Amino acid sequence: MTTALPKAQLALPQARGLLYPVAALGLLLVAWELVKVLVPENGVSIGDQRILPRTSAGALPHVWAVFTVLGEKDGKRTVGATLLHTAGFTLGLALLALVLGTIVGVALAVVMQRFSWVERGLLPYVIVSQTVPLIALAPLVAGWGGKIHIAGRPWEPWMSIVVIAAYLVFFPVAVGMLRGLQSPAKASVELLHSCAAGWWRTLIHLRLPAAIPHLLPALRLGAAAAVIGVVVAEISTGTAGGIGRQIIVFSQQSTGNAARLYAAVFAAALLGVVLTTLVGLAEFALRRYSRPGHSSGGTR
Repeated sequence: MTTALPKAQLALPQARGLLYPVAALGLLLVAWELVKVLVPENGVSIGDQRILPRTSAGALPHVWAVFTVLGEKDGKRTVGATLLHTAGFTLGLALLALVLGTIVGVALAVVMQRFSWVERGLLPYVIVSQTVPLIALAPLVAGWGGKIHIAGRPWEPWMSIVVIAAYLVFFPVAVGMLRGLQSPAKASVELLHSCAAGWWRTLIHLRLPAAIPHLLPALRLGAAAAVIGVVVAEISTGTAGGIGRQIIVFSQQSTGNAARLYAAVFAAALLGVVLTTLVGLAEFALRRYSRPGHSSGGTR
């Protein structure tokens, strides 16, 4: 009885954590169908300005139509099988982008924490870099990549997609990691220094564990950004095989019924959920570091 109660207490917050997303999805679907019922097919306009969108099948299909379209034939495969295949390709690229962006972001944060002059000189440019439109950056990266050879092998189009998506990932990781590395209290750092611990040992034994609670939320943001980056890059570069390109294909087929297009959009959204869930597994593995420690201000 002494061990059952704590387990039950731990299971209750986890169940609530799953209940909230499911409830939010249910409310979204209900609101969707309410819009279909209450808004006319041609939408609502005031003068020449439309203030509510059209709700015809070509613009906003029923929820069940989006799910039933998964069984329709799309060439040799069904629509569901096509989306599953293309989503797998996009998920693989998003995982690579998340790993690459995390490595770059963590490395930048460590360097900026070690050298204050690097932080003062580099951090403003790291922030400004995120103002560059991704759709404008994608053709440039693809063009530069076409001139690169690695170990005698040409640059593949998927490599450009990974680099473009990692560009979105590294920013939240770098900022979150830097904040975490600077979070230990000054007294804790001085205590390690009094034990003859240098910068490297202080980093390993104090700063990195203290940075975990700040890094994990940044990784969740980075996971969502990785999926967005890959989908946008696939569309911008015209790379086939991924969910981004499939969205374009289905949008061209949606003149009479947009169910396929919405199914592809939902599949892309689910990729973000899958990747964020994988980050959640890492958070569970590092749960001993999930609570930030008390600090009296960041220090170098």
